[in-house]
Amino acid sequence: MLPLKFNVGDVLLMKKKHPCSSDLFKVARLGSDVRIICQGCGRDLTLQRDSLEKMIKRVQPKDADA
Repeated sequence: MLPLKFNVGDVLLMKKKHPCSSDLFKVARLGSDVRIICQGCGRDLTLQRDSLEKMIKRVQPKDADA
């Protein structure tokens, strides 16, 4: 499986909701570990890239007007 393409500033729509009921996360840092920030409560999470990619439903680029 090819790795998903996303960059810093992109918004990720996740398959499952965060406990605060938001399913949108903004990418803050990339690498083998990816830092994401919940758009609902502001919680900061650092996850391994391969496990994060399995949780993503859709990537919204930062320049898209959604």
